[in-house]
Amino acid sequence: MSLKRFLIPNIIIIFVLLTLNLTGVDSILKPDNDDTTNLTKYVQAQRNILSNYFGEPDLNEMYKTSIKFMVKGIQDSTLQIADSPIDTTFPGVEVSSLRDSYTNFEAAYLYIANNAPDEDMTKLTEFAIRGMFSTLDPHSVYIEPEDSEVDQENFAGKFQGIGVQFNVLNDTITVVTAIAGGPSDQLGIRSGDRIVQIGDTSAVGFENEMVMKHLRGEKGTKVRVGIVRPGVPDILYFTITRDDIPLYTIDTSYMLDAMTGYIKINRFAATTHDEFMEAMEKLQDEGMQRLVVDLRGNPGGYLGQAVAIAEEFFPRGTELVSTRSRHARFNQEYYSRKNGVFRDKPVILLVDEGSASASEIVSGAIQDHDRALIVGRRTFGKGLVQQQYELVDNSMVRVTISRYLTPSGRLIQKPFTEGGGEEYAYEFLHRDDDAMKDAIEFVDHVPDSLKFNTDAGRTVYGGGGIVPDYIIQPDTTRSGYMINFALRKRASFDFVREFLDTNGDDFRAAWEDNFEKFRTDFTWDKEDIESFKNNLIKEGMVITDTVSTPKFRNDSLFVPNGYFEEVSWMAEGRMKAELARQVWGMQYFYPVVNDVFDTTLKEAMTLWDAVDRLNALAKGDATEQDGVSNLDGGE
Repeated sequence: MSLKRFLIPNIIIIFVLLTLNLTGVDSILKPDNDDTTNLTKYVQAQRNILSNYFGEPDLNEMYKTSIKFMVKGIQDSTLQIADSPIDTTFPGVEVSSLRDSYTNFEAAYLYIANNAPDEDMTKLTEFAIRGMFSTLDPHSVYIEPEDSEVDQENFAGKFQGIGVQFNVLNDTITVVTAIAGGPSDQLGIRSGDRIVQIGDTSAVGFENEMVMKHLRGEKGTKVRVGIVRPGVPDILYFTITRDDIPLYTIDTSYMLDAMTGYIKINRFAATTHDEFMEAMEKLQDEGMQRLVVDLRGNPGGYLGQAVAIAEEFFPRGTELVSTRSRHARFNQEYYSRKNGVFRDKPVILLVDEGSASASEIVSGAIQDHDRALIVGRRTFGKGLVQQQYELVDNSMVRVTISRYLTPSGRLIQKPFTEGGGEEYAYEFLHRDDDAMKDAIEFVDHVPDSLKFNTDAGRTVYGGGGIVPDYIIQPDTTRSGYMINFALRKRASFDFVREFLDTNGDDFRAAWEDNFEKFRTDFTWDKEDIESFKNNLIKEGMVITDTVSTPKFRNDSLFVPNGYFEEVSWMAEGRMKAELARQVWGMQYFYPVVNDVFDTTLKEAMTLWDAVDRLNALAKGDATEQDGVSNLDGGE
């Protein structure tokens, strides 16, 4: 971008704001609505689109749609629209420059502010900005100030606070677990503690937002909390010094067997590569010779982190991804800058319809270079790259700046229409329930222009996500009416909380020092299962002979006799996983869940011969006919 193009929009904003001052117009504006901020924010949002969007935005359409959205948000039904500044059909309302847009929006804004004084102009401005973004791709969005702070924390990989995971149960803050190494953990705060006082204020009745407001704070500041601990008669008081609390992006890492490591990544944030390498080092110390990387349900994140993860599987100089935009500054090729620490080891990568963006960058590089076996279901199909820009009130806009291409040249972005955000976001729900049929249906309709070849000559496809090398069906038998009912009622959490209140000391003495023994040997007593069943009945589960299959009615679940006993193994597994979470922490939840429920992982563990064949194909020691896919009749 030239200096002239950069300066002119900023000069315009300064000019119009000075004009408002000099002409006395801002004396008409309502200061309690912060009108200057709203007007500036609108221009900033629009300028960020014009300066950075990967395609050619239609400024006139952006403006008119923004006004339409603003009008929809007006509460005053008596406000005249026809032949007014908020009438986008009025002759002569054509916008061809940022100056035109601001002038027209200012007139519309002032018309509403002066003729409908009770309207919330900040909210209406946000409606207008959302309307503006609705004319773009589905991933370019406006983010409110409150959501912006949470969003930045998630991708920064940390926040500042006391370091506990909590739930509010019966109006009381209950510690689920103290984050390992955090300030609360160091002071001995533990699972099951009830926070009843924060500072001099009773915390009973706090909702989640109030808890975070009172417990989070700048690093180094202190907060005093009063805690009720089961079995201890008096309130315990702790003065906690707030600190940086990590938000982990590696859900768990552990050995599946004597030689196979497993790492589950939930998103790509600023700390993901560091976490990944720490997990890799731990697993290698435990004897890992091959690896399963789980990207299922991973919506993506930072492109740079995806590149950093991908390069750990390749030698130096391997192309990983490229980006293309109408702005030359966003065009870039990314190559592995080093020899990856796991470049010669067998790898399986798990994906599904929830794997998107950065997950697909990693998957695309690995598949195009025949580096690992991609297993699971067709991915989401997001081939666009976004960048965030902060606005005057700390809100953000996320603007698509480029497309990305896999090393073979594939754009895996699925089709979209402007304004079709909801339909686009939930497209995967309309795919065939049979994952194999979905993949075949997709492949059969891919035009030749979207067919590409891997390094070894295998055919891969663009235009709708990444089709795995091996399709594995979801196991619908491991979910059901009762387990969904129990999850909705938080029955497992409540039961485990009560169990630890009564038996926590004995349980910890028996199991806390040996999670692996707990994982393989722990089972619930019959009395525990019966108690859990009674809890479900209290929550609305009705056992009756008048139904043949479970049915919901008025927030109750009607089940036939014997149904609970038939599926109780699922409840027991979920309760065991919840017990692991509350005693050891979140990363210990997943090994138990995987043991009980994850049939995809179990089936993937039978595919190492296919991985060997793929490696042979990549080295030129085999042909594609030797079979590394089940999509075209492989094993």
